[in-house]
Amino acid sequence: MAANTYKKVPKEEKVKEKKPRKSAGRQEEVRERFYHDRRFQLASGLFLMLVSFLLLVAFFSYLFTGKDDQSVVPHVFDNSVHESGREVKNWLGIMGAFLGNVFILQWFGLASFLFVPLLFQYGFKIVFQRYLMPMNIFLPFFFFTLLWFSSTMGYLVLQLEGDDFLSFLSGKIGYEMALSLENIIGIGTPVLLFFSLLAFIIYYFNITNIALPKWAGVSSGLANDKEKVLLEEEEEDELVMTEVEEGLEDLEILEEDEEVELEEEEEELEEEEELEEEILEEEELEEELLDLPITPINRITPGDLSLVIEETPEPTIGEDNPFVEQKKEIFEFDPTLDLSSYKYPTLELLTEYEVPKVSVSKEELEANKDRIVETLSNYKIGISSIKATIGPTVTLYEIVPDAGIRISKIKSLEDDIALNLAALGIRIIAPIPGKGTIGIEVPNKKKEMVSVRSVFSSEKFQKGEMDLPVVFGKTISNEIFTVDLTTLPHLLMAGATGQGKSVGINIIIASLLYKKHPSQLKFVMVDPKKVELSLYNKIERHFLAKLPDSADAIITDSKKVVFTLNSLCIEMDQRYSLLTKASVRHLKEYNKKFVERKLNPNDGHRFLPYIVVIIDELADLMMQAGKEIETPIARLAQLARAIGIHLVVATQRPSVNVITGIIKANFPARLSFKVMSKIDSRTILDAGGADQLIGKGDMLFSHGSDLVRIQCAFIDTGEAERIVDFISEQRGYSEAYNLPEYEGDESGQEANGNFSYSDRDGLFEEAARLVVMHQQGSTSLIQRKMKLGYNRAGRIMDQLEASGIVGSSNGSKVRDVLITDEMSLEQLLNRLSGKD
Repeated sequence: MAANTYKKVPKEEKVKEKKPRKSAGRQEEVRERFYHDRRFQLASGLFLMLVSFLLLVAFFSYLFTGKDDQSVVPHVFDNSVHESGREVKNWLGIMGAFLGNVFILQWFGLASFLFVPLLFQYGFKIVFQRYLMPMNIFLPFFFFTLLWFSSTMGYLVLQLEGDDFLSFLSGKIGYEMALSLENIIGIGTPVLLFFSLLAFIIYYFNITNIALPKWAGVSSGLANDKEKVLLEEEEEDELVMTEVEEGLEDLEILEEDEEVELEEEEEELEEEEELEEEILEEEELEEELLDLPITPINRITPGDLSLVIEETPEPTIGEDNPFVEQKKEIFEFDPTLDLSSYKYPTLELLTEYEVPKVSVSKEELEANKDRIVETLSNYKIGISSIKATIGPTVTLYEIVPDAGIRISKIKSLEDDIALNLAALGIRIIAPIPGKGTIGIEVPNKKKEMVSVRSVFSSEKFQKGEMDLPVVFGKTISNEIFTVDLTTLPHLLMAGATGQGKSVGINIIIASLLYKKHPSQLKFVMVDPKKVELSLYNKIERHFLAKLPDSADAIITDSKKVVFTLNSLCIEMDQRYSLLTKASVRHLKEYNKKFVERKLNPNDGHRFLPYIVVIIDELADLMMQAGKEIETPIARLAQLARAIGIHLVVATQRPSVNVITGIIKANFPARLSFKVMSKIDSRTILDAGGADQLIGKGDMLFSHGSDLVRIQCAFIDTGEAERIVDFISEQRGYSEAYNLPEYEGDESGQEANGNFSYSDRDGLFEEAARLVVMHQQGSTSLIQRKMKLGYNRAGRIMDQLEASGIVGSSNGSKVRDVLITDEMSLEQLLNRLSGKD
């Protein structure tokens, strides 16, 4: 029926129909480009900021000139602009008087001043790409204060009947709201207004406890220990006096009653302990049952030589919010309380691609099977069975050769099989670890894109209990591949330009951002190319760590990289000292003790977040700094695992002068995208195969003896930006996580004491007075107060040491100041200069 009703349209009519669609599409494209043009955005943002300033001037002027302009504004549009302008007294003329009249008199009264920061906030966001104050905090305050303040002022104006001009306090809307409340609840209006303010304060500031005054007679759970002791002593004194008065008979009765009560309490405690043991046993049984694996397999056997096609089912998609908070006891320390309102990124920030599941046809599988069998039979290699496992981009053919066939003979036929299959990226795994088969990986003609949303929404990632979970993508058996960075413990990455290395780094960062709270994780990001990691600058106050007084959290200068890596070594040494004091072996045990309040902060103990160091391009750093970079990296890789510092080092040139033997020996986990030669593959993986990959996120992951082929999940720049914006708009810490101060020896001779006063820095004496006045021998203090660069401040500090004003360097701690007052300093300076 459908074929009969089809009407053929002449070519000319078709052309006429399509033209408007194309022009409409072009107009839409031009409009979209215009709105996304950064110049338009900057102009719009600056305009909003200007409007907010003009509103402030107009509103402020209206407070003084509004009464005089009130009779003029209603007739502004009746008279000429010139005549009206002469009569208006507002500082912004007719426009200022009109805006003041509308916003203040007609709308919300004095509460209209809140529109000024609202417009400025939006303009600032457009210009500088960040909010002055997170909108989820500002907007509730704005709307509540606007309505509450105007209503309260309206009620005040309502009570002061007779003066019409006081209506500017509330505006017409505020007055009408107050009048409605007055008509509904009468004198209950101020009570309702006060209660609404109290309720807003409780919710807005997250108030969960209200302490009772001492005279209320109710004991608080947070009572002072000294007060408890005094109360107990008073009760004991009263009991003694009572016993003396009542005599020995009453004393015996009291002792018997106390014994009975003690016995009853002991019985209750025993019953509670037995009940808790039963509950724990039940929970352990449930966890053992949940850990039982379930692996369904579907097999098809076509052809004379049976080809078994093994497909792994898609992982179960869980709920959108996978992050279930762990239950915490009330008495435990909660490191997340500083940012208790922090919300984890949601899956809605990620693009949901409508990607059809990869389907390799039966004909393609049979054709590949026949060519493999034919190629092997040409070299007199027989096969007893063959099985296929379909992955997103690659299909794995597992073969079992006849008895007596040497594996090395099959391995040497890699190029011949690739020639017969007319396919790139053929890789032979001989044998497959843990199986008695030989694997031949053949790329699919139709490849499936693995989206980041599909792997983040998987149950394996959502409900996994890893300390630092990283999800890379899907294996050739279509399984989600997830690793725990703490068990690697460091990762070395390589890949030629355009093969997916930057996407892999973004996947690692996004995985950790989705699973960890800002109090639990910090990043140190090194980006010599200056463009790959710059978008993460926005989350500086949430997740980034940097040197004290450093301007940028993303490190791009090679000298600062050296300082930062050495600062991390100092951090590592400090953490090991804390672990030694706490008598624990690694970070997880230490933080557990601290959370359980078994470690005293007065002894220097603190909650230690994980630190993940991301180095995007090692080759450039090695070329500029060499040993200065290699030494701290090797030291961190050797020792930092136990104290929660983990390295992710990437390079696009995996040559032996970049990935040196010292670095390579301390990075057991390797990840390689497609590289250009077998030599590069062996350098990064200690095995071939990376040169045979097909690109576009196809990668090999090596850890120990395992070598796994993975299709890396794809995350585009827009998705990464949405994640960063979601986090940056929330309240963060006051500053980035500060690493210990590291003082490099820039000058060379001052530290050895060979210092001539005539060669001193021009700001030497000013710096000396500053240090003595603050009694703090810190290079960062000189930098901050005198606005100097780090190198010059370091040289001045060395000169102060050589002059005997400050002591020697003491690691991450500030130097001791040896001069106690300014008079002694002046005497020393005169003596050094030869005046005295």
